[in-house]
Amino acid sequence: MGARSVPSPPRAALGIEAVDDDGRGARVTAVEVPGPGSAAGLARGDVLLAFGGTRVASAADLSRAVARARPGRAVTVTVRGRDGRRRWLTLTPDIAP
Repeated sequence: MGARSVPSPPRAALGIEAVDDDGRGARVTAVEVPGPGSAAGLARGDVLLAFGGTRVASAADLSRAVARARPGRAVTVTVRGRDGRRRWLTLTPDIAP
């Protein structure tokens, strides 16, 4: 009997780069166009505060939340814009390259 390899599920990607925002979230430093983040309306300087109901206090928190997401399944994200206003966006992660 031979061993069967089971393919891993596809990983989700947002098409953004983010850094820590001093414990207050993950600040977007780059947005790929086209990409899921761009399509949702994310912009450089926005700070992600929550991803699908999970609080985001750092870029590492965001990475862990995205790792649990399913590509193609919409997620609500809470964002503090550069103007300081809080908004909620619907983002659909893509399959990571």
